[in-house]
Amino acid sequence: MSFNSFRSLFQRYSGKQCAQFTRNLSQTAKKHFTKPVAHAGFTSGGALIALGILGVGAYSLDARSAINEYVWCPLFRWCTTAEQGHHLGIALLKYGIFPRAFGDHDDPVLRVDLFGRTLSNPIGMAAGFDKQAEAMDALYDLGFGIVEVGTITPEPQFGNPRPRFFRLSADETVINRYGLNSDGRITILSRLRVRLEKYLKKSNSCKTNNSFREGKSLFVNIGKNRSGDTIKDYLVGVDTFAPYADALVLNVSCPSAPGVRDLQEKDVLLELLNKVREERDKVGTNVVDPARKPPIIVKVAPDLSEKEIADIADVAKKSKIDGILMSNTTTERPASLVTKGSVVQEKGGLSGRAMRDISLKAFRTLRKYTKDSDLVLIGCGGIFTGKDAIAFAKAGATAIELYTSFAYRGPGLPDKIKDEIVQELKKEGKTWMEIVGSDDKKN
Repeated sequence: MSFNSFRSLFQRYSGKQCAQFTRNLSQTAKKHFTKPVAHAGFTSGGALIALGILGVGAYSLDARSAINEYVWCPLFRWCTTAEQGHHLGIALLKYGIFPRAFGDHDDPVLRVDLFGRTLSNPIGMAAGFDKQAEAMDALYDLGFGIVEVGTITPEPQFGNPRPRFFRLSADETVINRYGLNSDGRITILSRLRVRLEKYLKKSNSCKTNNSFREGKSLFVNIGKNRSGDTIKDYLVGVDTFAPYADALVLNVSCPSAPGVRDLQEKDVLLELLNKVREERDKVGTNVVDPARKPPIIVKVAPDLSEKEIADIADVAKKSKIDGILMSNTTTERPASLVTKGSVVQEKGGLSGRAMRDISLKAFRTLRKYTKDSDLVLIGCGGIFTGKDAIAFAKAGATAIELYTSFAYRGPGLPDKIKDEIVQELKKEGKTWMEIVGSDDKKN
């Protein structure tokens, strides 16, 4: 059987079929591989094999180990389609089948002041990965300082038809047109409540934040259904999730959901942000900290003109929201792409290494029009290394988020990026907070 044939077979089997395949494989193995082995042979060869397996296993348990980036991640990509790989990754994290960040104590130079809280590091998992709020705690265990779940819509929706997620592996880039697939607010709210109950059983108190981790933060990304009242959908999201979020992120920039990017138009956005802020101010007490209301962040696209970015900055100031996240995926197809063929022309938003320059350019433009305000800026788009993160910080990002790089580089990426940041910061003799916005002095 060829590799391609095996891959097709692997992808085809799921659910009961996969279970039956496993049982058949087990029976075959018992039939052909249970012959008696001489005691002496086991003592020498078997012991060495056992030790080798244990050694590889122990090495694999370290999230930073090269085997996770160069063996397991490529193997998963080879065996799965992009969407299957996404679901597999979430499942492994959800059920605790993932390596750990051993000895993960963030260096003090990474501390960041974000919306009145001190986080141990500025690295966040962007929305779109843990869409249904199933793997938050695993992501914290891997070293993220921020985990953003969603986008969550009021009512469940499937999103766009499959296939809707495509890899451009040579570019460490993906194209997606999920279309805001969501389990809906009720299902996801139940998961957050169950998680809260488990936490309270362990601690008998809730004097922390909604991440339930010291120095960590939980963002909840909310959006609109394809049908219904747009503003009402966002207000429902605020009412539902404000008590369970350290910050609320409004997705007004998804390129694959009808009508969402239209919400970035100046007058429309001003009305939306004003009403969302007013609704946030009415919301009852936070389940964790009754004295706090979750900050409001708007997530925008990188494909905007300078005037459009300036308008968004003006609207954010007038509406008195708390922050802007730049950026969502891009509809552009950079000339630098190595991948060729029809996959490049698939409709949807592009993310990953190929959009880094696009997002950073848009971010710098945003900073130009917000540096005289109290708005907190968060950078996202094409961040793969510590140097990428520092570039966004110097451009004005208090924190950064990533997603696609995590899919390509594996579970050790958060710690690797933090290690690289620490190394660069100590060369400069500065902390993360001291470099945020330092490029302003050059302009």
